Formats: sequence, C-alpha cells, structure tokens
Amino acid sequence: MAACAHHPRYPVTEQARPFTALDASATRAAPDVAAGVTADRIARARGEPQNWLTYYGTYDGQRYSTLDQISAANVKSLKLAWQFQAGVIGLIASPATYAFEATPIVVDGVMYVSGWDGYVWALDAATGKVFWRYRHAIPLDVPLCCGNVNRGVAVVAGKVIYATQNGHIVALDARSGTPVWDQVFVDVRAGESATMAPLVVKNMVLVGSSGGEYGVRGHIDAFDVATGRRVWRRYNVPKPGEKGSETWTGNAWQWAGGTAWITGSYDPDLDLVYWGTGNPGPDFDGDARPGDNLYTNSIIAFSPDDGSLKWYYQTTPHDVWDYDGVNENILFDQGGRKLLAHFDRNGYLFVLDRSNGRLVRASKFGNRVTWGDIDPTSGKVTVRLTPSAQGTEICPGPAGAKEWPHASYNQQTGLLYTPVMDVCGTFSTSRQDFREGMPYWGGGAAASKQGNKGYVKAIDPTTGREAWSHEFLHPVVASTLSTAGGLVFVGESTGEFDALDAKSGDLLWSVQTGSGIHSSPITYSVNGKQYIAVASGWGGWMKGFAPELYGETRGSALIVFQLP
Repeated sequence: MAACAHHPRYPVTEQARPFTALDASATRAAPDVAAGVTADRIARARGEPQNWLTYYGTYDGQRYSTLDQISAANVKSLKLAWQFQAGVIGLIASPATYAFEATPIVVDGVMYVSGWDGYVWALDAATGKVFWRYRHAIPLDVPLCCGNVNRGVAVVAGKVIYATQNGHIVALDARSGTPVWDQVFVDVRAGESATMAPLVVKNMVLVGSSGGEYGVRGHIDAFDVATGRRVWRRYNVPKPGEKGSETWTGNAWQWAGGTAWITGSYDPDLDLVYWGTGNPGPDFDGDARPGDNLYTNSIIAFSPDDGSLKWYYQTTPHDVWDYDGVNENILFDQGGRKLLAHFDRNGYLFVLDRSNGRLVRASKFGNRVTWGDIDPTSGKVTVRLTPSAQGTEICPGPAGAKEWPHASYNQQTGLLYTPVMDVCGTFSTSRQDFREGMPYWGGGAAASKQGNKGYVKAIDPTTGREAWSHEFLHPVVASTLSTAGGLVFVGESTGEFDALDAKSGDLLWSVQTGSGIHSSPITYSVNGKQYIAVASGWGGWMKGFAPELYGETRGSALIVFQLP
C-alpha cells in the first residue's frame, strides 16, 4: 500500500516570479522614437546613416554605411564606449549551442536587440543603459537543429517585432516592451522553429521558417503590422499540380525542406522581395527525392502583396551536401543594370539581373570546391563528388564555403567583402524513413577538424575576380560591415574584432572581445558621434563550421566602440 501513502505537504515559501520582477533597474520607458518608423522611411534609410533601421541597414542588403568619422586614418584609436552583458539565467533550450548572433536595430538613439531563448532588450545607444527587457518563454524541448539563437528584430509603427525560437511572431510596444500581439506561425511538433529577423515591407512584416533538417515544408509568411493578422503564406516547395512540382516524385514534396531562415532583401522600385531557400529533405540521400527539387536551394523573387513567385534561380539543383541557399541577396546597380549578388554555400558567387533572374556571372570564391563545377556564363552544374555509404571527402564541408553571416558591398570601392570558410568534410548516406518531428538527414556529414582556415575576400562583382584576401587561423563566421571611412569590420571565431583597410585588406586595428564572434556588426551615430557595435558570444552549429573550436569560451556581450 506504499503507493497510496499520503506524503506531507510543505508550505510554499516563495511564489514564482519572472526575473524582470526582481530587477528594479529595468523599469524605464524607452523614448517614443519607434512611432515614427514606417516602411517608407525604411525605404529611404540610406539618407539617415545615424540609424540602422532594418536588418541589413537598408533594404538592398549592402551592409554599407556612409558614416566616415571613424576612418582608416584614425581607427587605431578606437576605444570601448560601453558594454552590455546579458548572461544565461536558469535553464534554456539547447544550452550547449546558444549564441549571441543578433544584429541590433538603432532608431534615434535607442537600440533594440534580441538574444537567445526569447530575449529582447531596449538600450540607450549612447550609454548601454537598459530601458526594458522582455523574454518569451521557450520550452526546453523545442527542436533546434543548429543552435538556440535569434538574429534580430524589426522596428516599425511603435512596435518591436521578432520571431521566437518556438515559432511565435511577437509585436512589443517599443516604449515599454509589453506584448501588443502574438501569432504562432510554425509547428514545433513537426520540427519547425524560427531564428531569423523579420523584414518590414509596406504594411506587413515578413518572416520565414526554420527546421529543414526535420523534413518540414518551408514557408514565408506575411502579417499585418497593426493587427498581427496573417495576410498570406507561400510554401517554397510546390504541391502536385503547381509549377515546379514536376521536380519531385511521389509524396517527397510533403517533407521537402526549403526553409527560409535568413532575412530577404527588397527593391521598392521593382516591388520585388528576394529570398534564399534552404536544402531539400532528406539532406544527403538524394535517392529519396529524384529531380531538381524546386524551389529548394534557390533565390526566389516574389510579390510582397501576395507572395506570388515572379522568378527563381536555383544555385544547387538536387542538393545532397546540405548547401542551403539561404544566404543574403545584395542589390546594387552597375552599368545601368539592376543586379543581385549572392554568395552561396556551394562556393560560388552568383550575379543575377534582379529584374528577371537571368544569370550574369557565376564565379568561384571558395578555396577548395570539389563537389562540382558551375559554368560561369551558362550556370550549368557538373557534379563531381557526392555522399556515399562509406563516406566521401568533399569540399566545402557541411556548412559550406560561407555560412549564414553576411557579405557587404562598398559603394565607394565597388567591391564585395565576404567572410569565407575553408573547411572540408566527410559526407555519408543512409536510408531513413520519414517520421514527423524527428531529424531527417538521410546520412551525415562530419566537418574536418584540422587544416581549417578563414578569410575575408574582396571581390569585384563586374569580373568575379578577387581584389584581395586576408587570411585567418580559423573559419570566419561573422558578417562584414563596410563604411565610407574606408574600413571593413569583421569578427573572428576566437574573439578578435578587426578593422581591415577596404582597399588593401591590411589589418588596421584589432581588439579581443572575450568570446568568438558569430554575429553582424553595425555602425550608427548619436549626437554626432559614430559608434561601432558587435555582439560577442560563441555558439551555434560549431560542429559544422569550426569543430576545432567547439570548446571555445562562450559569452554574451554586446560591445560598442568609439573614438576618444
């Protein structure tokens, strides 16, 4: 009868309270600067370089600033302005892989930044003082294939909008941090999640799904900024009868991947949104899904009004290497043409006519690319090596020649600056039945642990030729930021934050931040003083892009620099 025994009832000595209720310092309202942010203002963001109004700074994805107070001549004098430390409090999902990957947004002296595990903070951009913090509860068992991360927020109409790891899109009051509306847009039971920064277009906010390694069907959703009502959803893999469905067989389209976990770009003049899509599922067993598998590993251009597809370009047909095509699409004009540059994980830079998707040029930027060749003018793909049951050594490795961190385009030099990973891997296949909510790899890939290097490369998009290259001891997995001061800023996997000469690639300044950098630096100004900000906090899918640094020191600091 022991099972029926009555156990003593102990008195409750402490009621559960959120951590914010225990912090009297985080109770101030932020200045009401976000109320004046509109989609039209974001479209003109180049005209107010003191701010960083959207994920890439501007709709074109260039990550270029016209601020030049900090220059190649004085950058060696940069010093610490302020530092924000977040830290991990309590239990979190995927604790071994959390990382500080966010791109801060700055509006008229107020900074909004997101973190792992559902965090968002509003800070004074000149001092780092906290105005408010918000945390969305993230279940400990949420399926996160590649890290407990979040890459940023969107700010518009007095709201701070972000996607949580468990698939909510949440709008917060930008003054107080209190929720305004909250909508679920992914199914975590099926293995979906969300990690990207939303994109504001017109009166909508766009967001894409994550979870391609779980056999989900990727999608992009648009929500009304004012109400949170879903306006439309587009699936990136067509169902039977839709254009492109002929590239799939049987029921494979249902668990086909094609997620959209990196923020897109937008051309207001053409009224087109450009987005990259991820790998098909299963990742490595192509026999389970014969065909080109549209529209995975593709650059897609669609209408922001209804999500309808206008054109596409597939960078890696029938991907069996997990070379997600999600990377940024940089919009620029050259020689009277409207162009788009896309550094793909497969090791090739694609330059397209962004009005119609036609290939202008494909050029190799990866150091070791053995999986196949792409003709520079026709784009024809010739496959050389594929995964096998016994394992095949292939370059680049499973995270590609460039992971998600972004390249930049400098309007003064006319050059693209991209982070590069020189990593290979052993790719294998195995037959696997699909089970909803379970990983659907169809094999595996182990990145090499020795001989890995990193680079920042300057590339001329008119020719595809390399202008210069700066080598690093380990893969570079941080975005570049280029400025009118003749500088390229980038972080290293071992924590150094560097300034390179935009013309020569020479190292001009470097500081140790205390943890590996896997984020996107920005620049802004307050009261006429220019600042450079970077998030330092190593983590994410380290086994895929830098396995030799899996034990590197973790951190969670936002560090901001200024001139004396």
